[in-house]
Amino acid sequence: GPASMAAAVTPSDSADMPTASKRLHIGTGGTVALVTTGGSTVTYTAATGTYLNVRAARVKATGTTASNIVAEF
Repeated sequence: GPASMAAAVTPSDSADMPTASKRLHIGTGGTVALVTTGGSTVTYTAATGTYLNVRAARVKATGTTASNIVAEF
């Protein structure tokens, strides 16, 4: 279903987001390196204005070139 909350993402190599995402909105396209809630580390390439439908625990600073990322949960 639709998200009920949203927050700007600050990529970090050491800290998880306060709440895991339901999906990520990519404001400015690029790569998004993240850790899923299941513990998998993966890097996506995402275009500007798209969504990544993934339950992310962390968006990593290293390997992330996309910006203006918003987590929806």
